Amino acid sequence: MNTIEIRNITKKYKDVTALDNVSFSFEYGKIYGFLGRNGAGKSTLINIIANRIFADEGEIRIDGLTARENMQIHEKIFCMSEADLYSTGLKIRDQFKWIDRFYEAFDLEKAFETAEKFELNVNKKYKQLSKGYQSIFKLTVALALKVPYVIFDEPVLGLDANHRELFYHLLLKEYEESERTIIIATHLIEEVSHLIEEVVLIDKGKILLQDSVENLMESGYSVSGTMQEVDAYCKGKNVIGCDELGGLKIAYVLGEKSPLPQESHLQISAINLQKLFVKLTEKGGKEDE
Repeated sequence: MNTIEIRNITKKYKDVTALDNVSFSFEYGKIYGFLGRNGAGKSTLINIIANRIFADEGEIRIDGLTARENMQIHEKIFCMSEADLYSTGLKIRDQFKWIDRFYEAFDLEKAFETAEKFELNVNKKYKQLSKGYQSIFKLTVALALKVPYVIFDEPVLGLDANHRELFYHLLLKEYEESERTIIIATHLIEEVSHLIEEVVLIDKGKILLQDSVENLMESGYSVSGTMQEVDAYCKGKNVIGCDELGGLKIAYVLGEKSPLPQESHLQISAINLQKLFVKLTEKGGKEDE
């Protein structure tokens, strides 16, 4: 089966449990948003999948193969992250050539074409690039690798709005031309909401939910009005968070909408993915306090 399987992964750092018996999967052929607050455990899990660190318990399987220290998965997965894993003294054009020797799936021509679109100077050394252009170099490498699974961990750090839009455009184009699994871990949720098909939400080392964006948008809504009316309407519903101002209240709900009472002054509105993320992680934090 073509999938990344995360099986009962636990990772601890002294007294801190970064991942707590996490199990789920990334299926082939989808664009995922892997979302979580700072310290939620998403970067730890990404580094375990990428074989940069190892779990204390559990295992990762990629297309049925054990991922840990297994060269058979070398051509299956690539992770773009903040970590500087490249030789800082090499020119970008030489970096591309070395990567081309290391990965059979690397499209050298595509790398130079993408670098030109970003106006990345391939004659500069990595250490001479700004933080933004270092990120662009990493994105260019990831976009040129034709592996089945590509992970982008905070991919647009340091990029201006134009470069971010260009990246999203090129990413979607690559996905349409060559289907694969793309996993985007980012804080800029609204920017990627039009790209991602499925959301995995992690908080405090545990998976809070995994669902399609379509289902979440259909089932999530807000109801606003006086506190008394909102509380009465929401009784028995899955309220994931609230905002209050004076005697007014907005409740954020997951589930089916029931008809408003006759002569009600309540208003029902859609909620976006960013608001859904905020309220779900706020709820998770309150339950653990």
